[in-house]
Amino acid sequence: MSDEATSTTDFPAGFLWGSSTAAHQVEGGNTNNDWWQWEHTPGSTAVESSADGIDHWHRFDADFALLAALGQNAHRFSLEWSRIEPAEGEFSRAALDHYARVLESLACHGLTAFATLYHFTLPQWFAARGGWQARDALDIFGHYADKVATTLGDLIPYACTVNEPQIVAIAGYAGGYFPPGHRDLDEARRVNTVLAQAHRVATASLRAGAGSPKIGTCLQLPLIEPLRPESADDRAAADLARKFVVDDHIGDLCAGGDVGDFVGLQYYTRVLVDATNPLFIAAPAENAETTQMGWEIYPEGFGCMLRRLADAGLPIVVTENGIATADDAQRIRYLAAHLQQVKDALSDGVDVRGYMYWSSFDNFEWAHGYTPTFGLIGIDRDDGYRRVVRPSAAAYAALARTGRLASLTAAVVDGA
Repeated sequence: MSDEATSTTDFPAGFLWGSSTAAHQVEGGNTNNDWWQWEHTPGSTAVESSADGIDHWHRFDADFALLAALGQNAHRFSLEWSRIEPAEGEFSRAALDHYARVLESLACHGLTAFATLYHFTLPQWFAARGGWQARDALDIFGHYADKVATTLGDLIPYACTVNEPQIVAIAGYAGGYFPPGHRDLDEARRVNTVLAQAHRVATASLRAGAGSPKIGTCLQLPLIEPLRPESADDRAAADLARKFVVDDHIGDLCAGGDVGDFVGLQYYTRVLVDATNPLFIAAPAENAETTQMGWEIYPEGFGCMLRRLADAGLPIVVTENGIATADDAQRIRYLAAHLQQVKDALSDGVDVRGYMYWSSFDNFEWAHGYTPTFGLIGIDRDDGYRRVVRPSAAAYAALARTGRLASLTAAVVDGA
């Protein structure tokens, strides 16, 4: 690239442009994990079964070819632990071979792979013995990470150890709307700590395995603010929530030892804390723009959290940021507003190496099922899981190819 071309770009040379998925949300047929069991438990929060996902298990190569054709040069996906280790200590050669083919396909299509070891789903045998509350949970996770590292490590450029540890703790052990469905704040605190430790355990495994993947944990960091700044109770509750979700995890990354080579930032919204609400979370203001998930669209919070995470002293990769919407024009506006925050953070010296939109495809959105549509690419489930490329995917492709934020909206005007 010439100096002139470089000077007109908004993002540095080598910036990674991609999108993300997770195994249980797209593969289909993951029948041996705790989420499948949760989906089929009467009275659980799940509105439907993940069933066949979007059949990505069989279609991954064509899917990666499509993403590459849309200008992307990176992709984050997850390994399904329950396929790799269907029973304790019993590792599936077929599953490991499958994921080797996935990684080889990504490389073939020019997509830098980010492989997540744990993205919300646990093998049923591990969940049955207590999951992250089991006394030997870290040993069990370490053995799994060892197997991945020795078998696949030389194929993995970037390894993400744990996806959103705070959300696992809050949703599964405090709020009760993810498995195991507990509502115990003390349990949530313990699991939050264990999952921070799990990142370090997996990092050690990956260092000792094959290859030399760059390693990071993936933290969801909403901007957490008091609903009423003048209220001492709201401020105190917001401080407690921020400590649990943000400060404890960034503090752990600053505490020394090997905590990896980068950190993943996942940002969706601002959370307003109301001390008078039993759940402590206030609804967005009536005039706030929201998503299908009911989340406030607040791009300024993204910029705040990029700068806050920079305190960890590690390069940042945005491993998730996206919107569930039926209005694709809104998706493009969301991308433009949030990527402006990345551009501004870069200008302020924040070391951001890449951005991955959530999600590549419409998929199974956990307890919400298939109704929320996050994808750059839609899925026609009534027509053989046909992939439907949205204008936002083409607009994002224009940005990825030029490195210029203006290309995002220009592509729509030009009909790209």
